[in-house]
Amino acid sequence: MAKLSLFDRRRRRVRTALRARAGGKPRLSVHRTGRHIYAQIIDDAAGRTLAAASTLGTDVSGANVSAAALVGKQIAEAAKAAGVTTVVFDRGGFLFHGRVKALADAAREGGLEF
Repeated sequence: MAKLSLFDRRRRRVRTALRARAGGKPRLSVHRTGRHIYAQIIDDAAGRTLAAASTLGTDVSGANVSAAALVGKQIAEAAKAAGVTTVVFDRGGFLFHGRVKALADAAREGGLEF
C-alpha cells in the first residue's frame, strides 16, 4: 500500500469522524484550488448531489475570502431550494481558516445549520 500524503491522511480522518456523527444528515463538502472554490451538499445514503455552488461560473475574479463568502451564500440558497436545513461540514483535508472558514460562516448566515 502506498504511503498517503499528509493531506490525504487528514481528509480520511475528517471523513471518518463525520460518518460517526452525521446521523443521516447530508454533507457539505468543500474543495478549494488556487483559482476556484467549490461547495456541494451530498446525500451519502442515496449517493447523489443535492446542491452545488462554486466560483467557476461566476464573474468573481480569483478564489479569495470574499469569493468564498459568496459561494457560502449561494450554497445556502441552493440548499433551501433543495429542502435541506441541517448538514455536517466536511472540510476535507483543508484547515478550517481563511477561505474555508469564510465559506462556512457565510453558509451559516444564509440559514444552514452545522
